[in-house]
Parts: sequence; structure tokens; C-alpha cells
Amino acid sequence: MDYRIERDSLGEIQVPANALWAAQTQRSYENFAIGTETMPREVIDAFAYLKKAAAKANNKCGKLSDEKCDTISKVCDDILSGALYDSFPLKVWQTGSGTQSNMNVNEVIANQGNALLGKKKLHPNDDVNMSQSSNDTFPTAMHIAAVLATESGLIPALDALIHEFERLEKENLGLVKSGRTHLQDATPIAFSQEISGWRSSLAESFDMIRDSLEYIRKLAIGGTAVGTGLNAYKGFDKDVCNELNMLTGESFIPDENKFHALTSKDGIVFVHGALKSLAANLMKIANDIRWLASGPRLGLGEINIPANEPGSSIMPGKVNPTQCEAVTMVAVQVMGNDAAIGFAASQGNFELNVFMPVIIYNFLQSVRLLGDVCVSFRERCVQGITANHERMHDNLYRSLMNVTALSPIIGYDAAAKAAKKAHTDGTDLKTAVLALGLMTEEEFDKNYHPEEMV
Repeated sequence: MDYRIERDSLGEIQVPANALWAAQTQRSYENFAIGTETMPREVIDAFAYLKKAAAKANNKCGKLSDEKCDTISKVCDDILSGALYDSFPLKVWQTGSGTQSNMNVNEVIANQGNALLGKKKLHPNDDVNMSQSSNDTFPTAMHIAAVLATESGLIPALDALIHEFERLEKENLGLVKSGRTHLQDATPIAFSQEISGWRSSLAESFDMIRDSLEYIRKLAIGGTAVGTGLNAYKGFDKDVCNELNMLTGESFIPDENKFHALTSKDGIVFVHGALKSLAANLMKIANDIRWLASGPRLGLGEINIPANEPGSSIMPGKVNPTQCEAVTMVAVQVMGNDAAIGFAASQGNFELNVFMPVIIYNFLQSVRLLGDVCVSFRERCVQGITANHERMHDNLYRSLMNVTALSPIIGYDAAAKAAKKAHTDGTDLKTAVLALGLMTEEEFDKNYHPEEMV
């Protein structure tokens, strides 16, 4: 491989001849060969939006020339198009401030910009990083990436899943089945009511996630190194947010307290808490569905789910609830990510949190997994759910907990005695009630209607 020599404050270093990055990126690339996880594309895109917005703000106040601003903007657009993504090779497991990824972006923009200009005019620190520090740009990029990823990927996917459950709910109006609590038989419930619980859980999570995003629309930009705003002009934070909002269509605002913005990651923790809430609801729903679909002959078998692929390499004809299993695995991962984010956010020492790359990596993974699994679960499972009417009817009438409807007439103790006798004798409730002389046949038939107990 051919190399060129680049220089920084530590001296000379060899950089691949065709690489757009420079010395600081190369040092990070060599010093942190840890794992395979590179800085997420969403963070790089967020940096591109930020650097373009900062260039425009610095240009409007007269600090950056039109030529430099236009060139930086052009390269940022190229980054956002995906054309330069190979130029961002750095690992998540680097400096906890994300400084090296900030410099990676600065160096790529400067070098590509100079190539476009045909002369060495842009400097990564003096021009691309003007009025900024890694300490305020990385947390700003984190929030931009988190908001954009959640709004573009997760929220639409979750909304579509909610609507799919609404359809399923309407489709099953009037169908009554046995309820279950503690994994034991309980009083009847309409299948549509059971589905409404699933749908409402997801709708609550949707609202929690959407509302919580307001806490990460506040940006650290303008705080520079320690929150004082040194080397940034007054009003830079507002100007950058205005430019960002025009570029992204979002509504970002400056964090009023930059000392809080640089060291505390409570906003990200709060939003991820809403993501964890969604994960918990998805876990419950997926488990309900695979329990209800268990069988086909020896389980509950009250619903049918799509047979997407063979379920066993040894048992012919076996089909498993694989989409439900994928949902539950995603839920487990999100819950693990939440623990990592919480621990990392607690490590803000003095004026800076130095666990930011791992925080945003885990956050974005959660958003990506939840969005993808909502789409997969909807398309490959929920859309194909159908009720097994015969099994629901049989289970409904075999349930001993329907005796609850009789307890206001014969009393709790007598009703319990009837249920126990029916279970011991292997008979139905009517036979047990009549055998105990608790009601006449006419009285029983008048008061025992499982379909009306919902």
C-alpha cells in the first residue's frame, strides 16, 4: 500500500495515500483496534448536518468566507449521500469524548474540500471545527442522530404495527374466549378486548417515545470545551440550531445550561427508558401470541400464526413461532442496552461525560432493532394471525372459572365447592352445581352464559 506523510501536534505519521482522513484519524485507527463496531452511520450523518450548519452560522457572522462555507457544505452533502462513508473507519471503543470521530469528520471535510478547490485552503481545526469543540459537537451529534433515527425509523414502524393490531381487533369483535391470569384459567374475555390490551400498550409506548424526544432536542453546541463557550461567538448556538432545523426539518434548540449539556446524558437515558418500555410491551405481546398459538395439538392452539419456515432439522412438519422469538430477543438486547446506557451516563466527571460513544452506539442499536422488528413482526406474523373459533369455544365452555358468574347467587364458598367438584369428577360446571343441589337446572341455564360475561 502506498502512503503519504501527515503531521499533527505529535509529529509525523503515515496515512494511506488515497485516504481522505489525516493524522488524528490515523492515530485513532491504529491505537484502537478494538472490536468490530465502528461509529454508526447515523452519527456520521449527524456530524455532516452539524458541520454544515456551523459553517453557515460562521459565514453569516463573517468569520468564515463564502468559498470555505460553500465547500464545507458541498462535502457535507456528499457525506449525507453516502458517497464518502468509507472514510469513517473509527471504532466505537475510542476516546470517551468522541474527539477522534469529530476530527475524522473535520479531516475528511477539509481534505475532500481542498481536493474540490484544487488548493489547500481548508483547515480541519481552524475552519471546519470553527467555534466548536469535540466536547460540544459529539453530544450534539448524539442528540441529532437519536432524534432523526427515532423519527424516521422507529416511530413509523411502531405506528404501522399499532394500526395492524387495530385491524385485528375489529376483525375479531364479538368472539369470546377464556381469559387467563397467572397462566391459569380465568373468567371470559372477548378476543378483541385482549387484542386491545396489546394495541393500547404499543400506543402508550408510542406516546412516551414521541414525547420524550423533547428532552434531546436540546443541543450542547456553543458550549465548546467545558461549557463556557470559549472561542464561539455569542448567539452561535441559536444560529446553528436555526440552520439545523432548516436542514433537517426538525426543531432543535440550544440547551440553556451548557455545563449540564456536556456532562449529563440524562436526556438520552430518559428517551431510552421509553424504548425499554416498548421492549417490555413487545416482549409481553410476543409471549402472549406464541402461548396462544402453541400446539398445534398439545398446546392452547387458540390462534393460528403464519408458517414462515420449517421449524426443525429433525422433526418433519414442525413450525415454530420464530417472529415472536425474534421480538423477544430484540427486547432482551434493548434491556441490556438500557443498563449499559444508564451506567455510562452516571460517569460524567466534572465538566464532561467520557462514555459518549458507547451510549450512542447502544441507543442507536436499540432504535434500529426495535424499528426493524416492528416491521418484521407486523408483516410476517401479526398480519397473518387468525382465531381458531372452535378451540376458543371449547376452552371457554370447559373453563371452571365461569362459575364466578354464579357466586353472587350461590355465594363464593359454594361456587368454589362446585368448581372443585367439577374438576375432581371431570365433569362440567352444570353437572357439579346440580349434583350439589346449589341450583335447579332452570336457574343454572338462566344465569350461566359465558359469552355474556365480558
